[in-house]
Amino acid sequence: MVASSNALTGPKGVSAAQAALQQMLANGVTPSSSHYEVWLEYELKSNPALSAAIDARKSSGSALDDDFTSQMHEQHFGNASASAQLVVTGERLARDLNQVVSFLRQAEEKSGDYGRTLESAATDLNRGLDTEQIRQIVSSLAAATLDMANHNQHLNQQLSKSSREIETLRSSLESVRVESLTDALTGLSNRRMFDETLRMRIEEARAQKTPLCLMLCDIDHFKRFNDTWGHHTGDQILRFLASAMQAHARPDFLVARYGGEEFAMIMPRVSVQEAAKLADAMRDAIQAKRLRRRSTNEDLGQVTVSLGVAQLTPSDTPQGLIERSDACLYSSKRGGRNRVTTDAAPVLYVA
Repeated sequence: MVASSNALTGPKGVSAAQAALQQMLANGVTPSSSHYEVWLEYELKSNPALSAAIDARKSSGSALDDDFTSQMHEQHFGNASASAQLVVTGERLARDLNQVVSFLRQAEEKSGDYGRTLESAATDLNRGLDTEQIRQIVSSLAAATLDMANHNQHLNQQLSKSSREIETLRSSLESVRVESLTDALTGLSNRRMFDETLRMRIEEARAQKTPLCLMLCDIDHFKRFNDTWGHHTGDQILRFLASAMQAHARPDFLVARYGGEEFAMIMPRVSVQEAAKLADAMRDAIQAKRLRRRSTNEDLGQVTVSLGVAQLTPSDTPQGLIERSDACLYSSKRGGRNRVTTDAAPVLYVA
């Protein structure tokens, strides 16, 4: 939801704009257009979901930095351009389909005319006509047949052209759909795709009576990496973690960037014990990797992660499963980090 232009006029609009800039300066947020859009919307109080997310972040004492602001923009504004593309592409597709229908109706009418010409000629030929009359009928049939052949050739050309255009539009729609469900930085599924998949997997697990686990993963001391090496190096670490999680995921798992430096893995048909072993193998592989800063080749030190794993229960809602996974994650954080905690006591993996 984007603020209307009316909300930006007059003293209220000026005050909101100034307050947005002050918020960005106070929190060290880079003054980009997308970041400003987030904080202006927050000051105007026109997007309740955005306001609630920022207020919750403030209450928790966590940083309101570039990463968080970018995350808010992706969640609350990221689909705006994709939606616009969907509208435009949908309109073009509708026009092309209407044109195809028109072509087919013309072909039907033309075929009907040709059929009536043939029927009339057959009737006349059965009446014992003389040579000249027969010649006229044959000439008329030849002309009608040639006209029908030319029309069919034109129709085939038009249908072929429309088919190519529709295929191009289909590819465009698929591209927009993928873009709207993908995190731009890591290439993983984004929060929207995560939410949709989790609901679907929960329904599937209950229908098939199979286990389902959710793993949440958070980079330890990520703010320290950002403060020491800068956000570009922080982005490098995020992409590394995304790659590591994908490498340990099975084909039917979904790996998503849940928000900021937090990632998620939806694991269908996997028990909590199996999920914990997989999580610990991933944790061990991540801490064993030595990363270097791409621009200078400097050693970034050891990257570790904390993980929480919860298994679906009969009473779980999607939010309930997320909250229990999150509680396990923060138990790992409080317990010293670089470990896996599950909701199936006493399973606990520690480095």
